[in-house]
Amino acid sequence: MNMNLGDYSIVKSMGKGALGEVFLAQHRFLKRMFALKVLPSEMVQDKGFIHRFEREVAALSTLDHPHIVKVHNVSEVEGKYFLVSDCIVDDKGETLNLAQYLAHRGGKLPEEEVVRIVHQVASALDYAHGRAQSDPRFAHRGVKLSNILVSKKREGVWVYLSDFGLTRIVGVSQFLSRIYQVVAENVGSDPAQLPHLQRSFLQSYLFLAPEQKVSDTLVSDVKADVYAFGVLVYLLLTGRYPEGMFDLPSQLAPHYKLGWDRLVKSCLQNDPHKRPAQLKTALEELLPQAAEAAPSTDEPLKPMLNASEIVRPEFDADPSAIFKIETSVGRYLPQADTPKENEPIPSEMVIIRGGTFFRGSNTGARDEMPRHAIDLNPFALDIHPVTNEQFARFLDAMGGEKDQNNNDIIRLRESRIKRSGGKLNIESGYAKHPVVGVTWYGAVAYAKWVGKRLPTEAEWEVAAEGGHEESVYPTGINIERTQANFFSSDTTPVMSYPPNDYGFYDMAGNVYEWCHDWYDYHYYDMSVQEPGNPKGPLQGVYRILRGGCWKSLKEDLRCSHRHRNNPGTVNGTYGFRCAADVSH
Repeated sequence: MNMNLGDYSIVKSMGKGALGEVFLAQHRFLKRMFALKVLPSEMVQDKGFIHRFEREVAALSTLDHPHIVKVHNVSEVEGKYFLVSDCIVDDKGETLNLAQYLAHRGGKLPEEEVVRIVHQVASALDYAHGRAQSDPRFAHRGVKLSNILVSKKREGVWVYLSDFGLTRIVGVSQFLSRIYQVVAENVGSDPAQLPHLQRSFLQSYLFLAPEQKVSDTLVSDVKADVYAFGVLVYLLLTGRYPEGMFDLPSQLAPHYKLGWDRLVKSCLQNDPHKRPAQLKTALEELLPQAAEAAPSTDEPLKPMLNASEIVRPEFDADPSAIFKIETSVGRYLPQADTPKENEPIPSEMVIIRGGTFFRGSNTGARDEMPRHAIDLNPFALDIHPVTNEQFARFLDAMGGEKDQNNNDIIRLRESRIKRSGGKLNIESGYAKHPVVGVTWYGAVAYAKWVGKRLPTEAEWEVAAEGGHEESVYPTGINIERTQANFFSSDTTPVMSYPPNDYGFYDMAGNVYEWCHDWYDYHYYDMSVQEPGNPKGPLQGVYRILRGGCWKSLKEDLRCSHRHRNNPGTVNGTYGFRCAADVSH
């Protein structure tokens, strides 16, 4: 298949489900594989749905667990909306879901492997349900075999839950209406003969909790997931779905030794309030013989012990040693403090030779007029904005989020850097993204820490033009979404898009960048008269920001566009890069 979707080159189709077709694709610049779920055309006609979809996916992208497929963002190209997530593929580029895995294994798994799978699924659901206590968007609501992906590791099978929250975004009523239609059309048909999409619909229906089949208003999101978990356990043990009056696992699969009946009956209660609140707790209580899985590491499960096996205890050769007392007094040696790792992470810089340049625009906003010549000394500029990992190192050295004048450096709740128990950490996957939520004061403080400074507004604009006076955007006279991150749902890693001709990345989009200068609406009228190394007005209320951001419109990405705000303002779109003087 030879097709592109924005920055992604489609490799092949990986299947079609109720919520769209899934493709394996490679990012053209990152050279990484991703899974793209392209939404059905009838869904994207509803602008209200699209707005809700983008908002909900932004929240779901914060889920970070070793058994949950990481969602990155939602994108749109030529009217096609698609969800971007990590792809779980083998060394041949093939995906394997749990339905396919069971088919390959003849529908029968050893009990130890069943325990491993259900513990991993329970771990993922419990993690999400913990988030769902304050925000119901984090419930799955659509657990089934096809969205449990399987990977083989040295220690055994490893599973990942995908499509978190998508059933909720679409709406159970709309989702069920499609399922009911397919069921009605195929009553009496052999499920094995149905087309793949129709089998997916039927499988979805069989995993739904009773309350999900009746009304949206009766749905308890978390409890519906617990019911689906019970269906999964029953299916893994018996190879059947629990429909109507069903036999318990001990009757259909007596070769399994653990107390599965109690777990299944607990999860498959018709009354949602009677289902267990914590799945891993239920596993520990109802399967006391089973080993506990490690949900947040790659460690293998501890093996289950055969009931007839006796582990011989180890004996201590000197049991009285614990009572012995050292009678001599040792010399006191103070423990040396371990130095903190707080050296700056360097950024590559590009030098721009001094000379005469043009800035401003005769066709832009009034504060960009007139376009005029300026003289600049040589200077150097970072090739990309400061990243979260770079700024976190600075915060660690500072020991807090305030400067010596008690100004905010950064507001962590607006950023991807968090502090827990006094320790800084960066949200998973965001280390290489540009830092956001930084004040002008924070940008200045960081620049001093690394021995640099903020660029002047004039230096920034000259660098953005890339050596071409006729450039409207850093990319030339036009700009597309394949060239910069704008009108999207989140930041992207720095250097994800091609550089301009000077070698600078992300001069357009991703984050607005703080500059040194104060802002004055009529400043360019004065700059025409004083063109030598302009550094802005001597005082003001606002500081300059340049470049547009990830949610900007195209107009904001022009090289000459001027944005401004109070220097103490924090925003999820504000970042910066550093500059330095260069000797003649």
